[in-house]
Amino acid sequence: MFKRSIWPAVRPYVMILPAMTGIILFVMYPIFYLVKLSLYQYNLLNKDKSKFVGLNNFKEIFSRDDFYNALSITVIYTVGVVVLTMALSLLIAVWLSKNTRINAIVQAGIFTPHIISIVSIALVWMWLMEPNYGLFNFVLKTVGLPGLPWLQSSSTSLMSVIMVSVWQNVGYYALIIVAALKSIPPTIYEAAALDNASKFKVFTKITLPLISPQLFFILIIMTIGSFKVFDTVKMMTGGGPNGSTTTLVYYIYEFRTNSIGYASATGVVLMAIIALLTFVYFRLLSQKIHYQ
Repeated sequence: MFKRSIWPAVRPYVMILPAMTGIILFVMYPIFYLVKLSLYQYNLLNKDKSKFVGLNNFKEIFSRDDFYNALSITVIYTVGVVVLTMALSLLIAVWLSKNTRINAIVQAGIFTPHIISIVSIALVWMWLMEPNYGLFNFVLKTVGLPGLPWLQSSSTSLMSVIMVSVWQNVGYYALIIVAALKSIPPTIYEAAALDNASKFKVFTKITLPLISPQLFFILIIMTIGSFKVFDTVKMMTGGGPNGSTTTLVYYIYEFRTNSIGYASATGVVLMAIIALLTFVYFRLLSQKIHYQ
């Protein structure tokens, strides 16, 4: 009788135990350990030589110009990727929301880059952007324009990485928006047509508010993902040339061996920046989201 009476109270905790175990082991513990390492001058080869330095690592971070350079590059990259991807995804989604045979084929095609390995994507784009034999410069020269150095110049390397990231992600987010558009009841558009509402007003006053939850989700996910970008930079530019594509995560990666404590402190700062941005997004935009 006792076991039968206690089981209903314990059952919910037993059911979530596997998920909570994974979160504690692979999320919470790494975060606490990262914070702990950030307070030490850590010796990777001999832990006994590691010493507690308190907030010295954080003081060093905010006194170094290379940190601010990496932060500014990350912000530029994030703004470029988020704005371009959301704009293109919305345009493509509006076009693909029409039920035609060719649109079904295009939907499958534009999703493909999202499931391809970033290594393959980087190699293909590096070939396309090759200054002497790449397809892009060949097309530019064919129409009478000068070729661009793309990944070889500090002035164009970040733009090139942004292009690759947008191309890789736009199909995935476009399909999310397509699903949102198709969930809008047709009766709403019929009522707008009876009121002789223009297409622009229908889009801004009906479509955008009704898909705002999905757009808000995309904004949050893309901002977090863009601030954590590493693989594209590592494969295509290695943070160069002249540090022009050194994002915060790549900046942390460069200190992975000779200064674990400093790299961990930078990781804590990055985590705080992402948390702050997420809080600001929810604070400013959550009230403007229209839930049906």
